[in-house]
Amino acid sequence: MRDDVHCGVVDTPARSKPLALVTGASLGIGEQFARILAAKGYDLVLVARGEARLQLLADELSRGFGAGCAVLAADLSTSEGVASVEKRITDGPAFDTVINNAGFAWRGEFVDEPPDDIAEMVRLNVLALSALSRAALAVMVARRSGRLLNVASMAAFLPGPSEAVYYATKAYVLSLTQALHEEVKSAGVHVSALCPGITPTNFQDRAGSHHDRLPRFAMTGAARVAAEGLAALEENRAVCIPGGLYKAFVSLVHLAPRSVVRRGAGRWIAGV
Repeated sequence: MRDDVHCGVVDTPARSKPLALVTGASLGIGEQFARILAAKGYDLVLVARGEARLQLLADELSRGFGAGCAVLAADLSTSEGVASVEKRITDGPAFDTVINNAGFAWRGEFVDEPPDDIAEMVRLNVLALSALSRAALAVMVARRSGRLLNVASMAAFLPGPSEAVYYATKAYVLSLTQALHEEVKSAGVHVSALCPGITPTNFQDRAGSHHDRLPRFAMTGAARVAAEGLAALEENRAVCIPGGLYKAFVSLVHLAPRSVVRRGAGRWIAGV
């Protein structure tokens, strides 16, 4: 894996600007995180598999906001990719903010899901996020400052018939992140889980979902999701659910019998 530095990032201990790392930065919510942070005066390390897209974004953020950007092309579903990002977190200049946004979904019955896809999803959505969270928090707790944002999903609150593994991985992300929030808050470190609902991006295309069938009020734009997640992280809220509709939905889920939630979730997923 390559760690190519572009756009004037200066890798020295004395930094005049805060530094953030964003995984899954080339598209969708991850790209919006990068844009918002650059506008706020951050330098960035942008992580995704596709180096060309990352470089285009890095160049744009450099021209538009004067952001220093390092492009780190890494496949986080592989141990080599995770190790390259861990090394950047532990051995490079300290990050003020780390955002674990990379992830993917697969749509279909569990028995039809290719075993390799199941393994890849667990490696990316669970193992990579856990490893990078640990690497980031080890540094942040030692210096008693820093922010970690893990992107979960509304899926974290539900079982997911027809997307069973994806929903289960996001439940893990939510549970882990809430526990980490409690573990490190006394050290002055902020940890938050972001749980967006339907957010139109290329993510749904890969998963095989059809968000165009939904009314507009049921969708939340990627820029809004990223902005609300960063605001929650600043305030050190353990969980952020963007949009009043989805906050109300989670409240109903907690009140309804689990059998009703299971059946309802299956019908909802089948409809989108």
